Amino acid sequence: MNINTEIAKTYIISNKKLTAVAAAGVVLGMSIYIFMNCMLVGFDVSSSASIFKTTAHIRVYKDDEISKVLVKNSNENYLIINPKIVPTNNTIINPNLISETILKQPEVTVVTPQVNVNVFYNNGKSQISGLAIGIKPEEANVMYNIKSFMAEGNFDLLKSNPNGIIIGSGIAEKMNAKIGDNINLTSSKSVNKTYKVVGIFKTNNSKVDKTNSYVNLASSQQLLKEGASYITDINVNIIDPEKAKTIAEKLSNLTGYKAEGWKEANETFMAANKMRKIIITFVSFTILLVAGFGIYNILNMTVSQKINDIAILKAMGFKGKDVIRIFVTQAVAIGIMGVIGGMIIATVLITILKNVYVGGDIGYFPIDYEPLKYLQGVLIGLVITFFAGYIPAKKAAQVDPVTIFRK
Repeated sequence: MNINTEIAKTYIISNKKLTAVAAAGVVLGMSIYIFMNCMLVGFDVSSSASIFKTTAHIRVYKDDEISKVLVKNSNENYLIINPKIVPTNNTIINPNLISETILKQPEVTVVTPQVNVNVFYNNGKSQISGLAIGIKPEEANVMYNIKSFMAEGNFDLLKSNPNGIIIGSGIAEKMNAKIGDNINLTSSKSVNKTYKVVGIFKTNNSKVDKTNSYVNLASSQQLLKEGASYITDINVNIIDPEKAKTIAEKLSNLTGYKAEGWKEANETFMAANKMRKIIITFVSFTILLVAGFGIYNILNMTVSQKINDIAILKAMGFKGKDVIRIFVTQAVAIGIMGVIGGMIIATVLITILKNVYVGGDIGYFPIDYEPLKYLQGVLIGLVITFFAGYIPAKKAAQVDPVTIFRK
């Protein structure tokens, strides 16, 4: 241990109360920073998992067309755009070939077709509107993991029963429908078809649970009076969901159809999520910054109190950089104590909270130990404390011993 470190150690020990106050500030800031950012990651993971229960990473579909008329005259051509949707069939041409083409892409993991049918659910005098989703059961389960949120019944029975249906828990409650009951569906094409309830799912998304149901793909095509080649959507899952927008553009160019990433399909949710990230990051960083100001004030006070000692050191031959090292060492030592304490407290808080069961679709509180957030907190904490010590240290290094002795 060199003389500069020894002096810094002496200053730390001689001002135990001030050192404790400064370290406590860093402990508080560090623990809150790590805790809130780990919680933010947990919320993101939980929210994404909830979305992916009913939404694919990328949706490929035929987009609505706007009416356009090209008018020619002797001088120029004019393109007149009529803001009305052209009434065309929204089916995807040759869906099997397109699915095979998409599946060949290295980023893609699952591809499955889908047909959405607007229907009325009828059970006696009860009638509610909703959406019957035609799927290939095995592929859809791989994509959405439907089995994980089945409340009653057996999802596998949908494959073996062409007239089977799996309804949301909200529909089951409103229609008083149970496993084995029959329920009638009326489509937008006035097709009536009776189904047997083989399962009830519960996503804890009230809108989905009260309106959605799953039927076999062929059955949904029958509800629309369409053939086996009629497909409205091709759903795609990829290795990294965060790259959905980029890969969607690639698939759109590849297939000639509209491809939309999950973030673009949930813009309101993503905007709220972004706002939450900004608020939590700002608050946690501000608290850590306030702790840095605490260290700055304490060291600034120490410089004022030890001005004579600093003058003596410089008179003895200590250089300005030696004085800087003394006070920066003191600041970093306080920072290290605060960082270690903050990590311990954050770990305790996370441990307690991750074992709290909040119920519903969330289950246990969505928080976990995030090594990256710990590392970020440590680096930011040490950088702030370094500069909190460096600024008053720079001031101390400029002390003129002759001027101090004359006073």
